[in-house]
Amino acid sequence: MTSNPSAPSPPPPPRPGPPAWRLESDTPSLQEVHSTIAIQSGLGFWRKLLVFSGPGYLVAVGYMDPGNWATDLAGGSAFGYTLLSVILLSNLMAILLQSLCAKLGIVTGRDLAQACRDHYSRPVAFGLWVLCELAICACDLAEVIGSAIALNLLFGIPVLWGVCITALDVLAVMYLQNKGFRYIEALVVTLIVTIGGCFFAEILFSKPDLGAVFGGFLPRLEILQNTTMLYIAIGILGATVMPHNLYLHSSIVQTRKYERTTAGKAEAIKFATIDSTTALMFALFINGAILIVSAATFHGRGQDVAEIQDAYKLLSPTLGVPIASTLFALALLASGQNSTLTGTLAGQIVMEGFLRIRLRPWLRRLITRLIAIVPAVIVTAIYGEHGTASLLVLSQVVLSLQLPFAVVPLVAFTSNRRKMGEFVNPRWIKALAWATAALIISLNLKYLSDYFGLTERLMRIVS
Repeated sequence: MTSNPSAPSPPPPPRPGPPAWRLESDTPSLQEVHSTIAIQSGLGFWRKLLVFSGPGYLVAVGYMDPGNWATDLAGGSAFGYTLLSVILLSNLMAILLQSLCAKLGIVTGRDLAQACRDHYSRPVAFGLWVLCELAICACDLAEVIGSAIALNLLFGIPVLWGVCITALDVLAVMYLQNKGFRYIEALVVTLIVTIGGCFFAEILFSKPDLGAVFGGFLPRLEILQNTTMLYIAIGILGATVMPHNLYLHSSIVQTRKYERTTAGKAEAIKFATIDSTTALMFALFINGAILIVSAATFHGRGQDVAEIQDAYKLLSPTLGVPIASTLFALALLASGQNSTLTGTLAGQIVMEGFLRIRLRPWLRRLITRLIAIVPAVIVTAIYGEHGTASLLVLSQVVLSLQLPFAVVPLVAFTSNRRKMGEFVNPRWIKALAWATAALIISLNLKYLSDYFGLTERLMRIVS
């Protein structure tokens, strides 16, 4: 049988493109707790949700840390309830980005640090690691100072000694990690409930105008027209998303032992999203409560309060409730200690993910703590308490600098079909995610330009 020369030849097989991930397998993130919390079959919705709940609350503490308190206090005392709409908007953006983190970790089995190391060249990955380490140390610095201020307000311990005492929380982290990941989650939830309870009482003491409170959640054009109000709004929005939270969440969702099938991953994404959304609503309540208490207590009396210590001193005399200031300081202490518990996990995740270097958790925590404590001790010794306030602002600047290098890869990875398969972001999520990233980055650039005086310099050049 002869072949027909006029018959068309079959098309060549398509060339396989580069693999979605360069590494087919990798060491699990947080290997010692990876898939240690089993999801039993046959559980109902609520019991299954309870098993999945926990990681979102570890993430939520980053949205209520001492670094956010100053902007909430300043916004409430200066402009009443107007900036509640900004807190709401920032919380909605956080819910979106954290849901993408959970999806990345569950679908790919990689945390954000591992995904960056896999996707980018070695020099780029190393640079991202350096920036992330700086952000973690800056965040830890804010928490050290916040805890030290709380110890000073509650017990009269000098801030310098309070900074040193905060290093001892490494012992609590070591103990809890040996007991199991659920114990860390339980402690974090307990501290969040403590903070929420303190501020619920503060709201009752301050007796805010409920009509004005609900009206404050409606956006107003005035925020864009008033330069000072816009600056505080940028501070609230720009410092909302903590870079280390994106790395943290993409890792700790993998502590659950869900089925690695399409249906199992879809279910894990659903419950992880409910978990983080619920937890972030607690963060919304606490941040909103700080602003509401500040507005109800100080705004009507024309008292401008920008520092935590000033709010503590004025609360009880102004409200006529002796315990008000004590509850405020107790909430601050719980907030600072809560945030430090997640710092060691985030540091461990980024070091293992970017560099594949594993350190014992207590050693990693001690290194991070010392990096935060040394500058705090030096500044406190030289400049006193006012110096620590400046250090808080500087820590937020460092966080702002690192943020784009975490948000952009996250949105890019979860929007890539080759990396995410059928779990890729739909178009509307992709559009919202990129718009959120652009807004956060532009606001942080504005914040940084104002901090370094770049806007003023440019105006001088133009004029």
